[in-house]
Amino acid sequence: MHPQNRNIHFIKNKILLFSVVILFINATSIDKKNVSKSEAVALTKLSFPKSIGNDIFYLERDFVAFKEAVAFKESQGKYETVNTLGYLGKYQFGRTTLHRFDIYNTQDFLKNPGLQEKAFVALCKVNKWILRKDIQRSVGKTMNGIKITESGILAAAHLSGAGNVKKFLRSYGSQRFSDAYGSSIQSYLKKFADYNVSNIIADKNAKV
Repeated sequence: MHPQNRNIHFIKNKILLFSVVILFINATSIDKKNVSKSEAVALTKLSFPKSIGNDIFYLERDFVAFKEAVAFKESQGKYETVNTLGYLGKYQFGRTTLHRFDIYNTQDFLKNPGLQEKAFVALCKVNKWILRKDIQRSVGKTMNGIKITESGILAAAHLSGAGNVKKFLRSYGSQRFSDAYGSSIQSYLKKFADYNVSNIIADKNAKV
């Protein structure tokens, strides 16, 4: 290409790039004008998950994440769910367990999200007390290829009852349990492992 033609081509590219930049600036300013003050305030209050790299997001594996994960597995997080076996609410409580916390009106229970959340926390506290020695002895060990964690134990106790989890751990995984839908202690130990549930204090007499 002739040097003069190269110069003309270079100048044309510069002009084109400059035009694109100007269009972008104008479009951005128009968008800002179209956003109301209330919308702008709402946008500034939004919080997003932390990211790893450019496009991978994660949430803290704390007790809130733990209970929501359990709830999604039990009922897809729906407070008014009653399954075919009569288990109730977001966390699928049995009536006997509810009676332990002096809850007898199941219709009121289904319509009371706050009570359901308190009942789940209370049950975790009671189960942690029942299983306190087993948690101390078993956490960090591997049974049937599954790493034993405190959160996994609490989730398994919610599924099967603390007594069945105690039998599983003390038999080193030989005494197993599955519910009517096929969910097992092993599957819960694995699925709900490694959440931080240290804020749950073992309490034999926990109330809602």
